[in-house]
Amino acid sequence: MNTEQMGTFLAQVSAAHPEDFIVMVVDGASSHVAKALVVPENIRLHRLPGYSPELYPQEPVWDELREKEFPNRVFSDMAGVVRTMETGLPRLDADQDRVRSICAWPWIVSLSLNAN
Repeated sequence: MNTEQMGTFLAQVSAAHPEDFIVMVVDGASSHVAKALVVPENIRLHRLPGYSPELYPQEPVWDELREKEFPNRVFSDMAGVVRTMETGLPRLDADQDRVRSICAWPWIVSLSLNAN
């Protein structure tokens, strides 16, 4: 992941949800905080503090993706990894109950967010 790829991802999310205001929770990865990162108008990034794994519900999602899409596999090049991700991410995205069961931690579900 680099700043350019993060910008592309944010642009895709923004285009998929043009009528929504999105608060995206990110960690302190350099691609998330780079000054050159272009963040669309309808997205705000909220950076979580470092060294607080209890606040990072996305990590089990990546674990699930690795376990289901990459088990016991060796790739000869990065293109193979990208193809696997391009197949696996939509499959995971289509199973919202599975994603919810992985990352809908009680403290997240109990939040009451009011956007003004």
